Formats: sequence, structure tokens, C-alpha cells
Amino acid sequence: MSIAKTIEVTASSKKGFEDAIKQGVAKAAESLDNITGAWVMDQSVKVNKGKLAEYSVRMKLTFVLK
Repeated sequence: MSIAKTIEVTASSKKGFEDAIKQGVAKAAESLDNITGAWVMDQSVKVNKGKLAEYSVRMKLTFVLK
């Protein structure tokens, strides 16, 4: 039997949504083992002078407890 836990993470990037997701998962993996999935719940952008300046994602990460 395995037990999993879910946490909510927010990450951002100046490159794009995909990069924000990758950075968020990578940072969480520094302190969490056994991450098995990510659900992107929300995406948003910051605009500066009419141009996209930053991409942000809010996601839930699932990891299996030892």
C-alpha cells in the first residue's frame, strides 16, 4: 500500500509557462522525493508596457510518502 500527499506550489519564469512548470517541479524535487505528478491549476501573466513580462503557474504536486 502507498500513501501520497499533495502540496500547492507557485512558480514563475520570464521565458514561458513550460519553463515555470519545470522550475517549480525542479525546486520542489530538491526537498521532496518521489514526486509522481503535477496538475497545473492556474496560469497567469504579468504585463509591462504592453508586453508579457512574466509567466506564472499555480500547481499541485503529488508525491508518495516513504
